[in-house]
Amino acid sequence: MTKRPNFLFIITDQHRADHLGCYGNTVVQTPNIDGIAAKGTRWDRFHVANPICMPNRASIMTGRMPSLHGARHNGIPLNKDHVTFVELLQDAGYSTGLIGKSHLQSFTGLPATNTFTAEEGKQVPAEGLRDAYKRNRHGEEYELELTPKWDRPLADRMDGHFYGFDHVEIAADHADKACGDYLLWARDQRADYDDLVGPENALPDGNIDAPQAWRTAVPEELYSTNWIADRSEAFLAEQAKGDAPFFLQMSFPDPHHPFTPPGKYWDMYDPDEMELPASFGKSDLPPIRAMREAMEQGTDPRDNQNPFAVTEAEARAIIALTYGMITMIDDAVGRVLKQLEDLGLAEDTVVIFTSDHGDYMGDHGLMLKLLMHYQGTIRVPFIWNDPKGPAPKGCDTGLASSIDISATILARAGIQPFNGIQGRDLMTSEPPQAILVEEDSQRSMTGFERPQRVRTVVTDRYRMSLREGEDWNELYDLASDPHEMANLYDHPDYASVRHEVTEIMLRQMINFQDRAPLPAFRA
Repeated sequence: MTKRPNFLFIITDQHRADHLGCYGNTVVQTPNIDGIAAKGTRWDRFHVANPICMPNRASIMTGRMPSLHGARHNGIPLNKDHVTFVELLQDAGYSTGLIGKSHLQSFTGLPATNTFTAEEGKQVPAEGLRDAYKRNRHGEEYELELTPKWDRPLADRMDGHFYGFDHVEIAADHADKACGDYLLWARDQRADYDDLVGPENALPDGNIDAPQAWRTAVPEELYSTNWIADRSEAFLAEQAKGDAPFFLQMSFPDPHHPFTPPGKYWDMYDPDEMELPASFGKSDLPPIRAMREAMEQGTDPRDNQNPFAVTEAEARAIIALTYGMITMIDDAVGRVLKQLEDLGLAEDTVVIFTSDHGDYMGDHGLMLKLLMHYQGTIRVPFIWNDPKGPAPKGCDTGLASSIDISATILARAGIQPFNGIQGRDLMTSEPPQAILVEEDSQRSMTGFERPQRVRTVVTDRYRMSLREGEDWNELYDLASDPHEMANLYDHPDYASVRHEVTEIMLRQMINFQDRAPLPAFRA
């Protein structure tokens, strides 16, 4: 059998496609990631299956849409009954490692906002019969990432492997609030580490005034990005001693908010030199109007996970800080790529780069994610660099999805996928007519009176989003309106387009109905 390749799978968090040099950004410095793209293939129209952390990470792991794997929104862990592509690699003899952010299970420990509620005058079902699933992902095996319970390494608490990963070292949460195995290490390095984190311990800085931004007192060498690079280098050094192929997922919690790049990365970019998105302040959708009014009236706290409106100065500051976080990641990637070369592993290692979702980052005057599927939140980078694979294409403009990652890796490893996988091998198959994006929120937010259920279809030309319980939807012509500023959904001249795109969406939803489980017998 031909020697199987190694894989280095690099994933960042809340990182737009256009926040890399190789995707046309002329300001942010990402020479190492750009170098991966220069000798590989960069997908220009790569979209997430869901623009939120846990659902899309579960889709990457399973190659299946959230409506099938069931992790519909943050707070619902990936069921251990679901097969992951990493388990297939493990079964084929791969050494598998996860260093950095996992988020396949919840880490806050905060109570859920939508739980079973007893109805007056009716008999309440027994506790094990209150959900459609009897094994409903509750219990100790789904609490391995909970921060309040993280008193010792996850590796010491897991039974066997963790979703197919033999080796795990986790950094949960984000920015200078990162925790998990990383926090245990950081406290070992400095007994006063807890006195360095958070806005209450921030270093003084009079130049930045923006929501969720502070100059962290955590030094660069103790920051999670640096720790992930250190531990990844150590993992690779161990792999170089053996003959088994390896799969390493190197997963950075940044550039997700809060915005706390450490050391020199804090003021590496000047906010005054940051360009605002073309759509800044130009949308008139009901929730965006509501967020803008809440900002002006000071009624939106803007200190949590919900999207919020920002001023021009705030947007420029946050973009500058985000670029600092991204450049720090790029420097870490460069270190690990050099380690691959120094160990003699580079020629046998496929290097992959992507993100779990994007960020408004000033689009339409907003920050963060959730609820509206603008390109900034649903379009992410995807780069494939295979030293011994087919000739790189440079740029691939076909539609692709995060559910395709698993199938592509398995195909390159020569491993047949499991029944029910929905992704396609990007190297050997034709792009689909459309891709789907799903989102089910768990709480109401500014501009929305109820939790949202949104379904989006993206074709070569159009993006259409339909939502349950609202009297407005969206349709954009991405060819003439790439910044998605003119909503054509109710425009009479586009009625036929709306009908055509709706049929495409329905056919793709039929295609994505489950093909598992396999039957045991004929009927």
